[in-house]
Amino acid sequence: MKGKISRVGFVASMLSVVGSLYIYFVTGDESLGIFVGLWAPTLILASKEVEEMLE
Repeated sequence: MKGKISRVGFVASMLSVVGSLYIYFVTGDESLGIFVGLWAPTLILASKEVEEMLE
């Protein structure tokens, strides 16, 4: 299981970035796009912390 949680966090953060770009440019909701984009570092850090707690 080592590394899988970090990988899930990384994929989730990339989806957050792609989603934020879509929201920002396609839907035109700039505030929501920025908000969703800010999830990326949180998801990466949270997944690394969870992985460390499980070890």
